[in-house]
Amino acid sequence: MYYRKSVSVSIAVLLVIGTMSLAFSKSVAKGNPEVKPGVVEPLNLAVLIQDDVISQVSNELGVTRDFIRSLPEGSRVMVGYITAGSLQVRQPFTTDLDKAAKSLRVPISSATSAPFNPYVEVLQALKKFDSSWSNANAVLLVSDGLDISRGFDSTAAGHTLDLDRVIKESNKRNVSVFSFYAPSVGITSRSNIAASYGQSSLNRLGKETGGKAFFQGTSGFVTFDSYFTRLKETLNRQYAKAS
Repeated sequence: MYYRKSVSVSIAVLLVIGTMSLAFSKSVAKGNPEVKPGVVEPLNLAVLIQDDVISQVSNELGVTRDFIRSLPEGSRVMVGYITAGSLQVRQPFTTDLDKAAKSLRVPISSATSAPFNPYVEVLQALKKFDSSWSNANAVLLVSDGLDISRGFDSTAAGHTLDLDRVIKESNKRNVSVFSFYAPSVGITSRSNIAASYGQSSLNRLGKETGGKAFFQGTSGFVTFDSYFTRLKETLNRQYAKAS
């Protein structure tokens, strides 16, 4: 009698597990928003953060670290900061995702660290991708996108020399550029026009390199949680291999 009860309990447990697994699979297939799948295919990813973005970006380091650690085995990640006059590489490309995640630091969030535009340093980062790597190549750029190196007017919005160079180099090296808009402590945190110019540049950069720009409005600051969810969905649509 005891044996039969034990067998019955075991069968019941297996049936429950099977039902839960089936429900989870259907939930993923239907795109249930409560199920958040990760990136499916390994990537070569350069995470670049503009050093003069507002201090609220520091609150998003945790979710950024989580994203890096969640990438599939075989991914390579570089972490760099776009600061005045140079690209500061905190972590060269590595397959040690935890090491890359830990290399993130709090942005300086000061005008003293402001570049005239982020695109000169993005160009430097693009040259660190190795053509022999087999994974898809991508940049995640956290920036206000504004280029004031040659003036500030509507004709320059989205059509500057350095932005053109980055688009050309990205396509040459097969690197898609994705961006999260964040205002800087400078003009983009005070001027909606400046913010819209920066977003226009990021939008063009994404569209012409096979990437995407993520932003919501020109004022205030939106957390990165929803951006990362949409980024994962976009990466999977573009790079996931057919089963």
